[in-house]
Amino acid sequence: MDFPRQLSAELPVLRRFARALTGDPALADDLVQDCLERAMLKGHLYDPSRPLRAWLFTMLRNLHISGLRRSGRSNVVKTVDDLTDGEGAVAPEQEHLMAAGSIAEALGRLSPQHREVIVLVGLEEMSYRDVSEILGVPVGTIMSRLSRAREHMRQLLEDRGHTGLRRVK
Repeated sequence: MDFPRQLSAELPVLRRFARALTGDPALADDLVQDCLERAMLKGHLYDPSRPLRAWLFTMLRNLHISGLRRSGRSNVVKTVDDLTDGEGAVAPEQEHLMAAGSIAEALGRLSPQHREVIVLVGLEEMSYRDVSEILGVPVGTIMSRLSRAREHMRQLLEDRGHTGLRRVK
């Protein structure tokens, strides 16, 4: 498979990771676009013996961090006027949607380091080693952050009355 086709196959997971990092769909799309542009320009540096997803996630995360440093802010702040139709307007009536909303809210309340590791290990099902390479920290640090992140999420969900998290090994 040629390189551009491999890149396009990774779009859904890049968008999901970017959304977890930024918390804003528009910023996430911009971040993914910047990442794909850089990947096309730097494609000659990619080592095909390594996972493409890990290379792209590293690039996406570094672009995000650089953007935060440039802008001097770490959170997206919205006013009521910025909300799109239906965004935050009515709480869902279905229990599973409420639980999903609570999980998304709890995930958004985690620190960026904890949110990254939860998304990469829990949602993207990446190995500790791959996450370690993406984030540039030792595997032990990944395990420690993941443990603390899971505990913090558990506490946040219990405070909201949702105890739906269970331990998966």
